[in-house]
Amino acid sequence: MAGTTPLLSWSTKKADFDHQTLLPKAINKGDVLGLISPSAASADRMQFTFAKEALEALGFQVKLGENLQNRRGHLAGTDEERAKDLNEMFADQNVKGVICIRGGSGAARILPLIDYELIKRNPKPLLGYSDITALHCAIQVQTGLITFHGPNGSGSWNSFNVKQFEQIFFDKTKVTYINEQPKGDDLVIKSNRIQTLKAGVAEGKILGGNLTVLTALSGTPYYPNFTDSILFIEDIGEDPYKIDRMMSTLKLNGTLGKIKGFIFGQCSDCDPGGGYGSLSVDQVMDDYILPLDIPAYTGAMIGHISKQFIIPVGAKVKMDASAGTFQLIDPIFQA
Repeated sequence: MAGTTPLLSWSTKKADFDHQTLLPKAINKGDVLGLISPSAASADRMQFTFAKEALEALGFQVKLGENLQNRRGHLAGTDEERAKDLNEMFADQNVKGVICIRGGSGAARILPLIDYELIKRNPKPLLGYSDITALHCAIQVQTGLITFHGPNGSGSWNSFNVKQFEQIFFDKTKVTYINEQPKGDDLVIKSNRIQTLKAGVAEGKILGGNLTVLTALSGTPYYPNFTDSILFIEDIGEDPYKIDRMMSTLKLNGTLGKIKGFIFGQCSDCDPGGGYGSLSVDQVMDDYILPLDIPAYTGAMIGHISKQFIIPVGAKVKMDASAGTFQLIDPIFQA
């Protein structure tokens, strides 16, 4: 019966050791990319057209997931249908990469249905953000594969995002991630400013994503091992007290005590609401991050914004909290 908990699922367990980093195979212009919807449904049919045309404009052929346009409530089809599209794109030898059309909610529901051994045998780039954090975390834990936190298929493909995509995927550049700061008519630059919480330099595997999705995975077989890592997070539409609660989860589950560096992106529409004594997001960050005494900064171009970094989740990076930058250290694709 549709909607019931699946009786069968792929074997998943929390490994007793860290998987070695698994590099995806490179993609090139002319390749076929698979377009899937592992989370929420798209209400506007034009979004499918936008996503397909954007990928074609980048130089790719596009294969649409069999269940891409399905709908079950707020979800893009049943759990089985959405997982089937993901598994089939990794199984298809003609498909060289997988793009998620949007986030929303629901990706965590399909985690037990993903064939992680299949993904290990067929390592390909997977791109998406927001709710797709669930896939980034699960695939990292179960396979070690580097995946990519960045624009969804139906998102903004402005010149900044396109240039960065080409640098990473076509030119194989060891990108330095630094905020774009256009000088307007104001006396000082105000857009895309970073704030250094604690100066310093740190190196480690970069892990994280959407804060809400990440904390919801705590205690599951899909929650990453953050030992000696660089944690990056972002969110949207959350009151500061909810951000505080989620940061508390990261403290209580031991994550914050393990990391070597911290990068906070954008928390769009996260201003304090009405009520006495509401904390700001800045105060929440100070409360949880400053006591760690590790390199940390906020304001990176990560999150629900039109121009956003494409981050190889699981790659080794070097961050400089004073400059508000981080840089790829090692290759992120197979030779």
